[in-house]
Amino acid sequence: MILKGAVINFLGDSITQGVGASSIENRFTDVLEREFELKKANNYGISGARIARQKVMTGVPSDRDYCMRLWEMDENADAVVVFGGTNDFGHGQAPIGRPDDRTPETFYGACHYMMNGLLERFCGKPVLILTPLHRLDEDNPKGSDSFKPEDVGTLRDYRKILMEVAEIYALPVLDLYAVSGIQPENETCRQRLLPDGLHPSDEGHRLLALKIGNFLKML
Repeated sequence: MILKGAVINFLGDSITQGVGASSIENRFTDVLEREFELKKANNYGISGARIARQKVMTGVPSDRDYCMRLWEMDENADAVVVFGGTNDFGHGQAPIGRPDDRTPETFYGACHYMMNGLLERFCGKPVLILTPLHRLDEDNPKGSDSFKPEDVGTLRDYRKILMEVAEIYALPVLDLYAVSGIQPENETCRQRLLPDGLHPSDEGHRLLALKIGNFLKML
């Protein structure tokens, strides 16, 4: 894919919105726009947002799941990048569900609904799926700080589902969980790249921008 002059939609959560960066200019979407000479990086990040639809809808922005918002993005964009799943693991109320689910109310179903919808809206254009970054407490099957009343799944489980469903829809995956170079269990890495154990610093956002941009160039 030729990035110079391209318009790319970024659908995401707080990391895409820019939480952790010292300014909007330092979030990964804006760094990527500058470094790879995009025409525009459309930022559709909402803090706290989840891919799956939640059992309890309170009307706050984070209730606007990815399945809702994919239909609101600029349909004339040249590519789409989807970055999510960490909030579904951390504080999502939706169940994991089953591989044959196709509605937004479970994580499996929401991944199918979202990716099928993205193919419908952006057929023939690059649609890139990013897996979540490592985070603190990622092996707790009750989510972050045991938010969930019972075991649901670890972050690795959510990552595997994203990759499994993306394969069904023939969508490329950049497995940031495996290749980001960001691991908060390493103290030096956490302090420099992921200070709160979840959101990247300016340096972390820049690292993401370069990895995502260079991967897009290969599509």
